Formats: sequence, structure tokens, C-alpha cells
Amino acid sequence: MDFSMMFVDWLGKPVWLWLGFLGLVAGLLALDLGVLHRERRVIGVRESLATSALYIVLGLGFGAFIWWQLGSEAGMAYLTGFAVEKALAMDNVFVIAMIFAYFAIPRAFQHRVLFWGILGVLVLRAIMIGLGAAIVANFAWVLYVFAAFLIATGVKMLVVKDRPYDVGANPVLAFVRRRVAVTDSLHGEHFFVRQPDRTTGEHAWHITPLFLALLLIEVADVIFAVDSVPAIFAITTDPYIIYTSNIFAILGLRALYFALAAMVDRFHYLKYALAAVLVFIGSKIFIADLLALDKLPPALSLGVTFGLLLGGVVWSVVAPGQGSPRTTPADRTEREARRP
Repeated sequence: MDFSMMFVDWLGKPVWLWLGFLGLVAGLLALDLGVLHRERRVIGVRESLATSALYIVLGLGFGAFIWWQLGSEAGMAYLTGFAVEKALAMDNVFVIAMIFAYFAIPRAFQHRVLFWGILGVLVLRAIMIGLGAAIVANFAWVLYVFAAFLIATGVKMLVVKDRPYDVGANPVLAFVRRRVAVTDSLHGEHFFVRQPDRTTGEHAWHITPLFLALLLIEVADVIFAVDSVPAIFAITTDPYIIYTSNIFAILGLRALYFALAAMVDRFHYLKYALAAVLVFIGSKIFIADLLALDKLPPALSLGVTFGLLLGGVVWSVVAPGQGSPRTTPADRTEREARRP
């Protein structure tokens, strides 16, 4: 058997590296849905934390593999991207919880939605990163645009007050409801069901609120990718490092969702730390030009990124906000799900 194709470069890396990573992700997802969560059940906080810890260990272990296989600079770029993507996805968790609350999705069904959601993320992020890599390869000046965008986003996060996410006002939701038959209630874990049409009375396929929740989660990921993709391109332009750090960060966050959704509001200073990280990452390319450097040392980028994010988490714990905690989206989800 000829294995020479496995060593052909694709997007700057041998094919075997890409296939190895995709095989690892496929194996993890198969283990997750086919073995660990074959039966429908509520995922508790302890299991959520344990599974997330496993994914973090795997993500860091993969970073060690990249360090060994591709060198220290690639390894530090991966770890920096992994940390930034994980932090950026925190807001995504809050939005996902709001979507589940809006559609009153019981916790027992949420894992199924998140599992299929991650499959969509694998494809959508690959498309967006591939387009970004092609643009950067042909128009290097786009990196300066990405950098300026990150600085502007970081400053906006510092000075503009967050507005509540209004799921019902999402134009995608309105578009789908106008053009596709939607059931009034959930039908177990089914995304599609056949039932009589309201106007003709004939049996026709309908989508369920569970599928609408999945659709809006995918839309939310595309929106958040507008921030995360420029952020990772400002760290490295290597498509392999970008894609693997993105996917491992998202895999772990999906596992942590069930614990994090209940306490995401408590890390209120993490937003400011993340804003500072975005400004720092966006400023790197301009600072390097001023200092006549190709780039700032990767070790410096990694140290500053981890220091800022860790500082935001620690300060949120040491100096919690005044007053009682707000009702979290997870709380509202449970309340909605118990309604008759």
C-alpha cells in the first residue's frame, strides 16, 4: 500500500497531521455520544466538570504534541490561541443558555443539541478559517485590518454596557418560522416530525423547537467567530494551529457548559480581562513594526494572555460584585422546562 499521499503538504502541513487530528476528534465525539451518553439523561455539574477537565488535559496534551512535532514557537502559538478561544467562547455559553431558556429545552435534551452543534462548528470554522487563510496569503495587509478590528472590539467591550441577548428578535428565527412549518411543542429528542399540516390537514414534515435551538446555536457560533477568527489570525497564520486550537477550545467548552451556564455571570471581571487581551493581541503587529521586529516573542504573548485571563478569573472570585447573583439562564431554562 502506498502511503506517500500521507506526507503530501496540505495547507502547510502533511496530510497525516490533519487526518490524525480529525480522527482524534471523531473518536472523542463517538465515545461521547455512542458510549458515555447513549441514553438520555441530565448531566450533572460533577460529570460536566470531570468531562471538561478531560478535554482540557487532551487539549493541552495536543499542544505538547505540537510543541514536540512542530517546535516551541508553534506550541506557544497553539496554547495562546487555545486560551483566547476558550475565553472568547464564554459569551457563547451565555447565549446558548439564553437560547435553551427561550425554547424551554429540558437539560436532558441539551446534550444532544450541543453534540450536533459541535459537528456544525467543525465545518463552519473550517470554512471560515480556510477563507481567512486564503485572504491573508494573498493580501498580507488584511492582518492590520484584523488587528485594528480586535483593538476596536476590546475597547468597545471596556466602555459599552452589555445588552441582553433577545432570542426572539433574531432575524434567522423569524425567516425560518415564516417559511417552514414548526411544531408548537417539543417531540422528545426529534428535530423533525411528520404531523398534519394546519392548513391542508395532510401529513407533512415539521421542524421542532429543538431544531430551532440547534439552528440558532450555529448562527451564534458564526457571529462569535467574527471575533475569534481575527483574534487567532493575529496570533498565528498557520491554518493547522488555528483550526486545532479552535476546535479543542470549543470541544472542552461544550463539555463544561452544564456547569458553566449556572455560574458564568459570576466571572464578571473576565470580560475586562478578555478586552485587555484583545487589545494586546491587536496591538502586537503595530508594536512589532515600531520596534522593527518580525513579531513579538511568542513566550511574551503566551505569558501576557494567560496572566490577564487568570487575573480576571481570580479577581472575580476575590472581589465579587455587590448584591445577590442574578438569575442565570440555566435557572430560567429549568423553570421553563417545568412549566406544564
